[in-house]
Amino acid sequence: MPNRDRILLRGAKLICPFSGLRGETLDILISGKRIAEIGEGIECAEVFALDLSGLYLSPGWLDMHVHLREPGREDEETLASGRLAALSGGFTAVCCMPNTDPPVDCAAVAEEIAARASEGTGADVFCVGAITVGRKGGRMVEMDRMRSSAGRVVAFSDDGCCVQDAGVMRRALEYARRFDGLIIDHCEDHALSSGGQVREGPCSFRLGLRGYPSMAEEVMVARDLLLAEHTGSRIHLAHLSSARSVEMLRAARERGVRVTAEVTPHHLFFTDEDVDGLDPRFKVNPPLGSREDREALRRALADGVIDAVATDHAPHSLEEKEVEFERAPFGMIGLESAFSACCTALLESGSLDVFALVERLTAGPARALGLDPRLYGEGIKKGARADLVAFDPEAERVVDADDFLSFSRNCPFDGMRLKGKVELTVKDGKLFFPPGSRLSGSIGEARMGRGRACGSVADIGCGAPGADADDV
Repeated sequence: MPNRDRILLRGAKLICPFSGLRGETLDILISGKRIAEIGEGIECAEVFALDLSGLYLSPGWLDMHVHLREPGREDEETLASGRLAALSGGFTAVCCMPNTDPPVDCAAVAEEIAARASEGTGADVFCVGAITVGRKGGRMVEMDRMRSSAGRVVAFSDDGCCVQDAGVMRRALEYARRFDGLIIDHCEDHALSSGGQVREGPCSFRLGLRGYPSMAEEVMVARDLLLAEHTGSRIHLAHLSSARSVEMLRAARERGVRVTAEVTPHHLFFTDEDVDGLDPRFKVNPPLGSREDREALRRALADGVIDAVATDHAPHSLEEKEVEFERAPFGMIGLESAFSACCTALLESGSLDVFALVERLTAGPARALGLDPRLYGEGIKKGARADLVAFDPEAERVVDADDFLSFSRNCPFDGMRLKGKVELTVKDGKLFFPPGSRLSGSIGEARMGRGRACGSVADIGCGAPGADADDV
């Protein structure tokens, strides 16, 4: 009988931006939670072996922008369901945003989230704390106390409620500078975006909907880049959507401003033309931009001006989202479709190669957050945590939101045939097979459901549930 604490992954092509691996075919031996050996033709007795020939294997991915809704809206998502959805999508770590109820504006809420997220199987969770109390744009939170607590607070943002007062934003940047903290900036001038439903332009005029001008983002990008330059603080621009925003970001980086940025898979894939059917799943903040915006975002991601791909995973209930377009809330889910969307939008078009895409899913966000490698970013090396993802960028899949492990179904990619598929995620040495993985047959008949997460090799599962030891 194989030793269930020792796993041998054979024949994968290894990609690791942290250690410089660029497709070498090697074996990896995992013992417990860590990588015990890397090499060619590893032989080991009493080991569970899995053939990954033809697949790439990289460090597990990091999504620095997700909404897990707990506490407050557990009907839309919970920490447990979101962490499993992350594993299904290849993400072994995520950063949860602070727009919960109550918001993450004090150490106690962050510590409660961290405690709940430490239970069971799933992706690691880091907290993004609010900038202001209640995310109301006024009194600042106690940043230093929050970051030094047990709440795993790695950055600060009023995401969804951009800080409108330039004086407050300046003070926040100055305070964060004291401990080299990161401010994540949702760039939106509410006076310009108020009532907007889709990107202002031909699409909004054609549909008769109130437009949300790209200027609403660009004005705040300009303001906050100047504030960051003046204060010498670190700032990160969330979910950029405008070509002009990219131009300002590029110029600021050339001036030495300490700025990083992210882009979502949906802004890389869709344009405002996709809203023509008035499907509420395409309603997102910031709105989908023009083709010119999309091409500018792809170029900036390719040349490293944009550091990271982040999903902005935003779950909503069916009752909220399946209404008239004007009444529907902004937001779409993305954890379980992100990789396929990126492969189809970027690899197929030649915008990026697979190594660059993995870099924007791993080292890019880790660098933007300034994470301690002990938390994330050890990479593929002997002694590192066994947090890995095996994937095939050429495999086709038809996205089926009914197979998702997220509680929500507001996915615009549902029903689309895309390229790129996650076949296996390894978290702390435990194997997790996403729904539909071709590898799940390697471990016997696995049962489906939502009750239990997969655990160690003794209860390997497919999707959320586990299979009993006798099934292996």
